[in-house]
Amino acid sequence: MVTVLDARTSQNASTSGSISIPVTAGTPQLFGQIGLITTGATTPIRVQMSGIISLQLPLLPALTSVTITVVRGTAPTDPVVFSASSNLDLEILGPQAFTFIAADFNVPPPAGGQLTYTAFISSNLLGTVRVGPESFYGIAFTG
Repeated sequence: MVTVLDARTSQNASTSGSISIPVTAGTPQLFGQIGLITTGATTPIRVQMSGIISLQLPLLPALTSVTITVVRGTAPTDPVVFSASSNLDLEILGPQAFTFIAADFNVPPPAGGQLTYTAFISSNLLGTVRVGPESFYGIAFTG
């Protein structure tokens, strides 16, 4: 039998154009973090995550690659559970939304009773801008 342990959402920006945050080139930048309470879990845990982030090309459009990375922990150097890269479309002048679905299977129950997941964005070029919406969601199960 499947038991839902917890579900959380990290919502940094609810609507398009509601923020304007430059993405630092080559350095992962946090855009979402969730802490899932897993107290009482005695069997391996499964976590399903999803998210969206919208970006704008640099003012001088150039081939720009962005990478979304999700880690189990709080730092970019923690264990990576998901990573995907994509090139921004040079023909789209407006915001470009990127959605993702990630999973982490057979996670041992943590001693502290909480699993933390953090979503990062990085770009290969200076000038890429986070414009919203930005959301990161996760749900933890056992069984």
